[in-house]
Amino acid sequence: MERVERDFYARDVEDQDAFLTQTWCNNCMEADLGMVEPVEYSIDGVVFVDGKCAKCGELVTTEIADEDTDGEWDDE
Repeated sequence: MERVERDFYARDVEDQDAFLTQTWCNNCMEADLGMVEPVEYSIDGVVFVDGKCAKCGELVTTEIADEDTDGEWDDE
């Protein structure tokens, strides 16, 4: 499980905005509070964006769905 750093800012502005605003904070227990200081990386081919909740500053992690497999389930 090697973490591979990626460039979040290489994404188009619309994608950046979506990932930075459509969040869930486990500390605040609220959706769409926003994320600051994003860091994008992948582990075993799964892409994540970590940042800080814009309200409380706690870690927020978003897994970015692969468009090729989004909506498909292994157990079906």
